[in-house]
Amino acid sequence: MFLTSLNLTLVTAAIVLASPTHAHTGNTNNIEWFTCDPATIGNASISCGFFQVPLDYQDPSAGKGRIAFGILNATVPASEKLGTVFFNPGGPALSGILSIALNADLLQTLTAGLYDIVGLDTRGTGNLTIPGDVFCFDNPEEQDDFFAGTIQDTGIAYTGRFTDPEDVSVLLAQAPLMQHKYKTLGQRCLEHSSGHLLKYVGSAATARDVAGLADALDGEGSAINFVSVSYGTLVAMWLANMFPERVGRFVLDGVLDPVFVATQSLSLHWSHQLVDVDSAYTAFLTGCSLAGPAGCSIAPHVNSSASDVDSAVNALLQTAHDAERANSSVPVTSGDIRMELYGMLFNPTDWASFANDEWPQFVAAVGGETGANTSTRTEVRRGMHVRRGHGSQEDATTPLSGTAIQCGDSVDVRDPSMRAVFNNLIAAARNVSRIAGAAWPAQEYMCDFWPVRAVERYEGPFNKTLASPVLVLSNVFDPITPLAGAREIITLLGSQARLVTQRGIGVVVVAHHQLGAPFGMFIETVVGYIVNGTLPADNSVVCPVAEDFEPFAGVNTEMIFAAMSL
Repeated sequence: MFLTSLNLTLVTAAIVLASPTHAHTGNTNNIEWFTCDPATIGNASISCGFFQVPLDYQDPSAGKGRIAFGILNATVPASEKLGTVFFNPGGPALSGILSIALNADLLQTLTAGLYDIVGLDTRGTGNLTIPGDVFCFDNPEEQDDFFAGTIQDTGIAYTGRFTDPEDVSVLLAQAPLMQHKYKTLGQRCLEHSSGHLLKYVGSAATARDVAGLADALDGEGSAINFVSVSYGTLVAMWLANMFPERVGRFVLDGVLDPVFVATQSLSLHWSHQLVDVDSAYTAFLTGCSLAGPAGCSIAPHVNSSASDVDSAVNALLQTAHDAERANSSVPVTSGDIRMELYGMLFNPTDWASFANDEWPQFVAAVGGETGANTSTRTEVRRGMHVRRGHGSQEDATTPLSGTAIQCGDSVDVRDPSMRAVFNNLIAAARNVSRIAGAAWPAQEYMCDFWPVRAVERYEGPFNKTLASPVLVLSNVFDPITPLAGAREIITLLGSQARLVTQRGIGVVVVAHHQLGAPFGMFIETVVGYIVNGTLPADNSVVCPVAEDFEPFAGVNTEMIFAAMSL
């Protein structure tokens, strides 16, 4: 879901069997403990283990797999512990083990140190879990060459709201090539060394894995506590409705609409997730204008308006677009800039560095394209850290693990058509988001052409009666997991859920590495729920972002909202 570029894969060269440093009340016969790799997990309070699982819960003859997991110990004595909290960091295919290490202080704050916190490298994730990372190429050169010169490499060239007939014609003309590429890619993945395991990768199986590990750690049928972020909220809703009688404390933070994912083609309807992108973009423009050129280099002059900043952005996109039309081999495309711009919106803590460090590099590179620029595309992309969806590592083949998980969960389309995907992209750029409606690539657009579906998919219902109510969190403007998804959970679960909204921008992710601003009241609400089960009386609670958090120097979130008259 655009987040897989974070690529938090846990690499362990050697596994040393060890005894756990904590006691649990369940039957741990299916757990094999080992010493965490000190090169990646330096926290002595984390223990690592393997949990044996069936590859197919409906067919024992399929054989066994294993789930690598880590446990961050509670900070209180064993007699005072309240149990276990599972943490899913999203992605999909982000390492839960590495995530609990990176977020140890925050997670222990959220749980008041009263719970052991478990992070899983779920199916399709990392090199310890089986089935683990999904590879489709033998080396990075082969992977880069496969998409070289296509829109997977350059992004889609368009300006404004994608109304230029030539831009439309150029994109649609590439539909046969990209459909062939995606189908060929899927077959490569299927025929690779771990291709026979692809059908066992999916969220329904992950939900069963979590339930089984909860049995092993806390006793059969024990209540399951689950903190989830972004894609992890999908697993949370699968888990809650597959095992409603076991729902304990469930936090859904930055919500994906489960009905949408279970019933709609991601390739054709991903714009469903982009409804708040342009609002987040307007917030960025507003913050930049308030900061002025001293705090945001994109602002053309002192007292620039948000519209002035937008004009500066559009001018560079237009120049890059025109340069690419004249020379398809330019080092930086408008698609590159657009993807970086979109990715920046996820995290307001990145706004100033994007505007003041990366943007001038884009300006210089595009300026060079209009003259005699001899830099290669690879050199420029390395220097700018452009976010791409494939082959961006220089020394390793990039796994397609996130694609395998999402596409394994997705619906089948009878007659998949890349032309239909492209037409939906054009419509999304015109009607949903001019910034990201046609942002490319994204793993969701591969799903109609992916050759495998998970052996078990959960398709609902999503409104079962739960053993305990859940807490749902969302920002006002979230560019990838919009507030509408959180409201859908409230509609589905009614009084069994409470929504707390943060008056903020970006991906909420209270417990997500690198993507959090100070939350204050927001965190207090989460702690009260996880520790005491306390929920707001209704869904009207709106928490401010801390006043001292400034996306641009001297400009905080409330100043941005005030200038937007919100």
